[in-house]
Amino acid sequence: MTITFLGTGTSQGVPVIACDCVVCRSLDYRDKRLRVSVWIEVDGKSFVIDTGPDFRQQMLRARVRHLDAVLFTHQHKDHTAGLDDVRAFNFSQQKDMPLYGRQSVLNQIKAEFSYAFSEHRYPGTPRLQLHNIENEPFEVEGTPVIPIEVMHHQLPVFGYRIGDFAYITDANYISETELKKLAGTQVLVLDALQRESHLSHFTLSQALALIDRLNIPTAYLTHLSHRMGLHGAVEAELPPNVHVAYDGLQLVV
Repeated sequence: MTITFLGTGTSQGVPVIACDCVVCRSLDYRDKRLRVSVWIEVDGKSFVIDTGPDFRQQMLRARVRHLDAVLFTHQHKDHTAGLDDVRAFNFSQQKDMPLYGRQSVLNQIKAEFSYAFSEHRYPGTPRLQLHNIENEPFEVEGTPVIPIEVMHHQLPVFGYRIGDFAYITDANYISETELKKLAGTQVLVLDALQRESHLSHFTLSQALALIDRLNIPTAYLTHLSHRMGLHGAVEAELPPNVHVAYDGLQLVV
């Protein structure tokens, strides 16, 4: 399985518009963060988790030629806004794009992209195939996926586990029941927004404590704010098994 980080930033991305902080002025390419998303290639299949506002740019930059399905964590715009651009894959693959998410996410997509579901669709609009998932294991194109329900303040969000890899973003609480689903995970991607306390995201210290508690061999932090600090400085202070993810980073699990 190959995992490519398409975006590792917050809803604003990094640099932030009109910000003059040291991170936003950084010339280090690792401090340039598009909205959070990953591309997973496994057993000959190609999946993306979330289609944020930068989806088109991410597909071009990563040279994604084929996409079998999209998995959604939740319905916030920084995770769904770029969905229209899957129509390029509709055209090249000559098939509808399967979308997987809980019913509340699918309802939001149907509302935001209502033109794709109208009775008389305009030619060229996205062709979407909706799949409602509950908090039970399911399959995407024959690939087993385990959803992990986490809380983003008061909003339930799905993380996903595929084999020994787990991906959790936009979370600040995980129940004991859901934590059990992470047992044996070899590589965990976990959100860590900033150092200061936040209403709906893990802080750096909270993320590190959870990684240590779960005894995760290798972990990567994502959904980072410009308030976290420079990539190089943060990376230097982390335990040997934890790293700061950056756009374009590729892992083989």
